[in-house]
Amino acid sequence: MNEVEIIATQINYYFVCKRELWLFSHQINMEHTSEMVEIGKMIHENSYAREKKEIAIGPIKIDFIGSDGVVREIKKSAKMEKAHIWQLKYYLYYLKLKGVEGISGELVYPKMRQKNKVSLTEEDEKKLDKILADIQSLISQEEIPPVINKGICKSCSYYELCYV
Repeated sequence: MNEVEIIATQINYYFVCKRELWLFSHQINMEHTSEMVEIGKMIHENSYAREKKEIAIGPIKIDFIGSDGVVREIKKSAKMEKAHIWQLKYYLYYLKLKGVEGISGELVYPKMRQKNKVSLTEEDEKKLDKILADIQSLISQEEIPPVINKGICKSCSYYELCYV
């Protein structure tokens, strides 16, 4: 498999489940069957209604950029916060590679009425270089990664592919 542009969903899945990342990257998409994904979409659509959302720049799709210039990502809950943080750091990293300097991010959890600031450090950039290389390697493998057998699996849209 040739090197492909990585999208933010792949960064997110990298931290959640390598099997989900591999399946998604091979165009095996199950999100359309997930009630949890639908709930997340409704929260996204109904939050910050006055903002222009879904700003596509290359392989990234930013939820919205506030009038203060802060890149914001809307999420349903903080359950997968590490994955959310790195997804947002990837947006900041990608924008920096495109010449956008001095920006920051914010994770927004409307249902929880919580906001968390996210910044990008040089150390984060090095880690993202490694993550991107790991993702390229993982998705180029012929064999699907193993099932992770964690509590989060029960609410995953890929559950049936792993356990049925």
